[in-house]
Amino acid sequence: MPSAGKPSVMGIVNVTPDSFSDGGVFLSTERAIAHGRQLAADGAAIVDVGGESTRPGAQPVSASEEIQRVVPVIAALAAEGISVSVDTSKAAVMSAAVAAGACCINDVCALTQPNALDTARTLGVPVCLMHMKGTPETMQSSPRYQDVVREVFQFLGDRIEACLEKGLSRDQLIVDPGFGFGKTQGHNLQLMSALPAFLKLGVPLMIGVSRKAFIRRLSGADSGPELDQASAVMAVLAAERGARLLRVHDVKTTVRMLRLWSASTIDLGHTSSSEAIELR
Repeated sequence: MPSAGKPSVMGIVNVTPDSFSDGGVFLSTERAIAHGRQLAADGAAIVDVGGESTRPGAQPVSASEEIQRVVPVIAALAAEGISVSVDTSKAAVMSAAVAAGACCINDVCALTQPNALDTARTLGVPVCLMHMKGTPETMQSSPRYQDVVREVFQFLGDRIEACLEKGLSRDQLIVDPGFGFGKTQGHNLQLMSALPAFLKLGVPLMIGVSRKAFIRRLSGADSGPELDQASAVMAVLAAERGARLLRVHDVKTTVRMLRLWSASTIDLGHTSSSEAIELR
């Protein structure tokens, strides 16, 4: 779980052929494991392993295929002492991943899929509940809200209550407003401006803006280091507004910018010059 103080970084390992940013790059087990190791070395507090793309228009895969992709990677990284989460909405994948060593579930469907809530209660690990309007196949087809902040806040609050009623504890829960998941650029910017309001939900806040389309449009950077730098800037803005877990592709750049931001917030009149800031 993220701490109540400084933000932590979650590194992304997509073991998929079709993820929007790096689909196919880490599809082999060996490359995915190596990438997870590197993310941890770069400062990721947790490595998020997913076997099904959730990009706009993505097609679903079977639970068995997802398990085949993620379990060997999770098992190898966990065996090396790396904290691993599983990015899945399927109950069977959650169970297989936790059995392999995953210590957290990151669910873009917020435990609304069949048996997911019961499974999460049984497994007893932390869960991130994300808001998504529609499905990956449909979510970017003209999404509309009367009040995006209010509606996303209400959804996440309702999901927290559903989890508590089912027997999960509040300290197991994390929420994510789901940037880019059924939101226009305007919706995303409204959510970013209103992030402090989500702290009222009483659980840690996770943000995933890395390499999203609205970052590309705002920054004018389509790919490469410039896009990762723009993503890291937005992640720091989220941290400043209360986010405690930042899900990113480029861990090294994000950690570097967080270090600069943390240094800039020190009250120099009360802090020894010998004190060091460490982010993991």
